[in-house]
Amino acid sequence: MGRPSDYTIEMATTICSRLAEGEPLVRMCKDPDMPGVVTVYRWLAADEAFRNMYARARDDQADTLADEIIEVADSVGDPNDKRLRVDARKWVAAKLKPRKYGDKLETAHTGPGGGPIQITDVDAGL
Repeated sequence: MGRPSDYTIEMATTICSRLAEGEPLVRMCKDPDMPGVVTVYRWLAADEAFRNMYARARDDQADTLADEIIEVADSVGDPNDKRLRVDARKWVAAKLKPRKYGDKLETAHTGPGGGPIQITDVDAGL
């Protein structure tokens, strides 16, 4: 028997549950009872309800990965390995949910030397 290729709400729910638990889609789709990645992408393109459920699962996945950071950091093991695992989770969480886990960027408009912006009226001579 081949891999499943027909969309069902049960399969969509399984995919989204596993994503929310932090499992990568590519790894999940290597299971023989799961559809291939391309099939999942095709389903996403064709079904708005699945797209919405998937988006929510990805959002939840970011929170799961962020929660795992403490667990990884507090575990016993090689510090360099732990740093790599923490950094990978931080990076993915920031990409999946940038407003919550991304770097905060602050922009400010200032004049020379950080002072106030000087505004001049170019039409003043008319």
